[in-house]
Amino acid sequence: MPDAHLSYEVVDVFTSRPFAGNPLAVVYGADDLSTTQLQAIAVEFNLSETTFPVALTSADLEAGADYRVRIFTPAAEIPFAGHPTLGTAWSLRQRGMIGPGQRAQSCGAGLIGVAVPADPTAALELSAMPRDHARRLSAAETTTVASLAGLGADDVVGPAYAAGCGLSWLYLRVVPGAVTRARPASRKVAETDIDLAGLVDPLDGLDVFALESDGPSGAGAPLRVDSRVFVPGYGIPEDPATGSAAAGLGLVLVAAGHAAADGETRFLIDQGVDMGRPSALSGRVEASRGAAVRSHVAGQVVPVSSGHIVVPPLA
Repeated sequence: MPDAHLSYEVVDVFTSRPFAGNPLAVVYGADDLSTTQLQAIAVEFNLSETTFPVALTSADLEAGADYRVRIFTPAAEIPFAGHPTLGTAWSLRQRGMIGPGQRAQSCGAGLIGVAVPADPTAALELSAMPRDHARRLSAAETTTVASLAGLGADDVVGPAYAAGCGLSWLYLRVVPGAVTRARPASRKVAETDIDLAGLVDPLDGLDVFALESDGPSGAGAPLRVDSRVFVPGYGIPEDPATGSAAAGLGLVLVAAGHAAADGETRFLIDQGVDMGRPSALSGRVEASRGAAVRSHVAGQVVPVSSGHIVVPPLA
């Protein structure tokens, strides 16, 4: 009896050309597979994330979701991630499974808004609410965060933060030259003495970033950000483009006074350059009375390959 197969598509996200940005595998027809089988497929692809669009639940329908997705890294299922959100929505749109316009994705973090354009070459944009509001870390914890990226006190600008919009991150602002000098973390965040009690969402990643200026540029020009993201806890030494980290960064920019305390601030992130996978992420954060209230991240998606993968055996 021949093995059963599932169809899949690989797309590159946060780029306008193939073989840049962050690759994503979108696997279809996996509704009846176990979590163990889905994890095995994610391990086989060995990308930062693999997604599985699955049937909407009655709760999803009641909440107004347009589609449901499960998201896996090579190490574990996670509640939310940015480039999988945009890449999955793009793939569903090209297959005619969702239409253009404002769509709602159901995932482990709840509903995530996605603006899906009719033009497949245009950028998609996700919108997420703060779930772990920006938390300023102590001086000692900031030193520990810097050590996770192989950096020292002279590299650091201000305190580190923890924040997230469905998947939380540590954020470390550094002097511009230190971004390139940073190295993938040699240990997990959970192995440090950083106090992360009370966080809603899982955290085992670090966003090292540099800013061209300390505040919004003149004439409404966006902040320019150079970033690298390390995710040792989920089997990803370094990620070439990280939408969830970009969303959380918006919260940090407001908390640290780099973004407007009221209204909207735009920011542009260059990531993946040091990996040879240049990525462009466009963000904007809305704030009220000094606190971020919504974060948006946009980027383009391009197709790379498609095919079939064998269904893994039951464990």
